[in-house]
Amino acid sequence: MLVAGLSLSAAAQAKATLDVSETLFSAVAAMNVCGYDQELQASSPIRTEVRADLVEASKSAAAASAADQMCRFYRDHRQGDAAHDLAQYVSLALNLGPPPDFAPKVKESDLPPDSAYVLGFVPLLQSYYKAANLHAIWLKHQPQYLALIDEYHKPVSDMISSTDTYLRMPMSGFAGRSFTVYLEPMSAPGQVNSRNYLQDFYYLVVSPAGNNIHIDALRHTYLHFVLDPLIARRATSLERLKPILLSVQTAPMSEEYKNDIGLLVMECLIRAIEARDPLDPKLPEKDRQAMLQRDDAEGFILTGYFYNQLRDFEKANLGLQDAFPTWLHVMDVAHERKHASEVTFAKVAEPEVIQASPRASQKKIDLAEQALASGNPVEAGKLAQQSLQAKEDPARSYFVLAKVASFSGDMQGALDDFQKAIEAEKDPAKDPHVVAWSHVYLGRIFDLQGERDSAVAQYKAALAIANLPPDARSAAERGEQQPYEPPAASHQKQDP
Repeated sequence: MLVAGLSLSAAAQAKATLDVSETLFSAVAAMNVCGYDQELQASSPIRTEVRADLVEASKSAAAASAADQMCRFYRDHRQGDAAHDLAQYVSLALNLGPPPDFAPKVKESDLPPDSAYVLGFVPLLQSYYKAANLHAIWLKHQPQYLALIDEYHKPVSDMISSTDTYLRMPMSGFAGRSFTVYLEPMSAPGQVNSRNYLQDFYYLVVSPAGNNIHIDALRHTYLHFVLDPLIARRATSLERLKPILLSVQTAPMSEEYKNDIGLLVMECLIRAIEARDPLDPKLPEKDRQAMLQRDDAEGFILTGYFYNQLRDFEKANLGLQDAFPTWLHVMDVAHERKHASEVTFAKVAEPEVIQASPRASQKKIDLAEQALASGNPVEAGKLAQQSLQAKEDPARSYFVLAKVASFSGDMQGALDDFQKAIEAEKDPAKDPHVVAWSHVYLGRIFDLQGERDSAVAQYKAALAIANLPPDARSAAERGEQQPYEPPAASHQKQDP
């Protein structure tokens, strides 16, 4: 796999990679051998040239035999349309290592369901790859693939830079996460395949043809990559918004949005950003309002709320990660439910850009954080304990347990577990959120217990961490200046 991140700007390459993959090429080329002809006339000339080489290679008896077995499997596993056929093999390829082995990167039980369905394709692809000398065909056309990276790196880099400028988001918080755009001209240019695995790995596979690189879908996926982590820290605020889900049960959008307030909130926020800061800055206001009406009709009823919040955000001098918690806190749930009751939902919704494809057996700590974000601390605690037993990520596990303890009013348990989270994280720069917020929470607990000197020491320890997230920095600075006091208006538990 060729990593071409250096083709992007310095800021963009820190978050995103524009790339090509021999594994993807091999899987989609094999589909073409087996009759995948979708949008052939509109495709890049590269596709026609490769297909001619594939025809020539398949003339040998060994290659013809391998192709016959491979294509029988392909025909037996067809979906209802070519787009879904492509999607399952893209999902498979993203979970395979390099040729000639194409070894799965994870256990079969951990594969997304769509790729697991066609896992039997791998040994057949191995045989065809060898018999048809597919590697030689890849090497022949690799310069054309690399030229695509040169051709499209500027619009991708410009999109990332302009989006970052609008969001005013810091560079910290992306360690261990990746956003990769693969260019694969052997697939239909009208199709986009976007995937998110375990909240950390975001992929977009596109087939560029002419000026068409699906920059709108690319930006939508990038916005998810940047903004999705904001939801994981807002469990209390999201719990308050859950009644909104009752208002969208008859909407045509995917069921996931009707059952998970975090998913609904994030999709609405991203659609609001796309309307407020469109790729075409000259887009008339009437067209932006038409986008909001479409979103309402599909069930994304909070898009208008975030659209209005973004008006003020654009005039302010803070990042979206600092503004977003306030937007959740001040949202009038009754007003939004009333708004939803006045919407006439459409019969169908447009296809979604990004598909969240969780592993069949996610890590327990990921599930624990999701449970906490969904307002289920009891389940979060059980999963965090299981994560500890499995030795997945002790620092994150103790952090979740500490928050669960604080939600239940067990301040001593919270104090102990926040301390354990700090001690378990050997490299604070790896996950500054966990260590920094553990120090901040410890400082608040000490403040509530009247131990001001110990509290200040914790706030200072947070401020000394490299790559300190802005929200943690603000909280630590406030704590250092004056003792922490819980909100006086109510006794509800608050997010940081």
